[in-house]
Amino acid sequence: MLAPVFLLFLMFLVGAGRVVEAQGEVNGAARDAARAASVQRTLSGAEAAARDAARAALGEECPPQVSMSGTDWREGGVVRASVTCELDLDFLGFGTARQMEGSSVVPLEQFRRVE
Repeated sequence: MLAPVFLLFLMFLVGAGRVVEAQGEVNGAARDAARAASVQRTLSGAEAAARDAARAALGEECPPQVSMSGTDWREGGVVRASVTCELDLDFLGFGTARQMEGSSVVPLEQFRRVE
């Protein structure tokens, strides 16, 4: 009689654990993307490096969208990277997805030339 309730509770725990793990992965991907962008010389190169770093961190399971809005691309400025991806929780049988978002800010060196 308690088996269905226990099974539902177990599925909830697995789903909650996956959401927490995915949030950590997305935050790490945003950090990696901002860092990869901050070492580039051009803004277009920085955007490409950020996309590549986020894809490498998240893989194919959760394809990322990377935004660098709010970036101040000048000596002493900052790189702001936001990474979002859609986490599919369909393996739980609920047919649901959740959008995960992470962001990171990395300073640009003050005495480094950027174009």
